[in-house]
Amino acid sequence: MLMEPTLEKLYDMKLNGMAQAFKEQLHHPSLNDLSFDERFSLLVDQQWTWQEERKMKRLLQNAKLKINACIEDIDFKAPRGIDRSVVLRLATCEWIRNAQNIIITGPTGVGKTYLACAFANKACRMGFSAFYIRLSRLFQDLSIARADGSYPSIIKKLVKAKVLIIDDLGLTPMSSPERRDLLEVVEERHELSSTVVVTQLPIDRWHDNIKEATIADAILDRLVHNAHKINLKGDSMRKLRSNLTKNKDSEK
Repeated sequence: MLMEPTLEKLYDMKLNGMAQAFKEQLHHPSLNDLSFDERFSLLVDQQWTWQEERKMKRLLQNAKLKINACIEDIDFKAPRGIDRSVVLRLATCEWIRNAQNIIITGPTGVGKTYLACAFANKACRMGFSAFYIRLSRLFQDLSIARADGSYPSIIKKLVKAKVLIIDDLGLTPMSSPERRDLLEVVEERHELSSTVVVTQLPIDRWHDNIKEATIADAILDRLVHNAHKINLKGDSMRKLRSNLTKNKDSEK
């Protein structure tokens, strides 16, 4: 029996996992002792695994996460106010299924972006789409899109992501177009998808940053009321790691 035509057909149908498993079976005569059902099940399992791994890689690539962070690598020993039980509960991604948000606040360098990217990484590994963007870049992209007519498609892309990370909210006061853009994004995503906001600005100071009271109320209503809030504290992790490196160098 000629196997090459069969393999070619499998690859043409993009059943790469099944093709690879089929080749492996050909090189393991001991599998002949298995029934047809058992061997076919192995082929299907391999194809399913291949597709899941391919999907996960695509989701992670499209997420454009700033940091390659994982929940499993979070340092819970550093005194930053991270509650392990809260993080592990959120790692189940139930908050995404319920279209809830996460707000991560705290001073610079304490690991806010890392934690947000770790949640998004976990989401991708569980089959949810994610997208990371800094707020200043978001405003820039929407401003350009408004000028060239691609505004609806950009909004559609932002709404489509099951998890949207908005980093660095509150670094500068918002202009009138910017606060309206932010309201447009959170309004379209409200009760449909999850948003992770990363900011140095405490929630009670968001009104001052957004400025327009009515729009600020609308934005907070859609982001804050159904959000899991994580407030990080302590010294900058970058500073601590820098001091450790200096100490090691001085010991040489």
